[in-house]
Amino acid sequence: MIRKIRPALACVLLAVGLAAHDAAPTNPSPKAGDIPPQILGKDREGNVVDLASQRGKIVIVTFWASWCGPCRKELPILGHLQKVIGHDALQVYAVNLKEPRNDFAAIARSRTAPPLDYIHDAKGVVSDEYGIQAIPHMFIIGHDGRIARVHRGYSEQSLPEIVQDILALLPEDVRNRQAGG
Repeated sequence: MIRKIRPALACVLLAVGLAAHDAAPTNPSPKAGDIPPQILGKDREGNVVDLASQRGKIVIVTFWASWCGPCRKELPILGHLQKVIGHDALQVYAVNLKEPRNDFAAIARSRTAPPLDYIHDAKGVVSDEYGIQAIPHMFIIGHDGRIARVHRGYSEQSLPEIVQDILALLPEDVRNRQAGG
């Protein structure tokens, strides 16, 4: 009996190990000071999103999914920041993590969707390049194109601190101007 169980157990363990290996990102997650992967995929109009074109601005790249409660809380806050600060000083990209296109499109096109630039990462190519293992996962990129802050797996209670991190990176004249830039 034990001889029959061992080969079966070995097969199960091998299958689980292979699945875990395939699911694990191939790249480590970039950290503060690093230049992140530059290509985020295509926006909803089919244009390639290249972070290099955003140099001189604060850029937020946040990975999210519709089933992620903290993600759904952060998107309206980021949308509000984008609107108040303006695209000349801040650019927010919300990268959807591996959800079916119909689910992604329904959320991104919803009348209640925050006004953000949404990117669909259906196959996880971008998330793998960024080493995403947990969401929400946000990268705040400074004017120089280097990552200034990384927030991973945070809760709704962390959002005020994250907003402060973003605001602290903005030039004083941007922080003090009228809303909408």
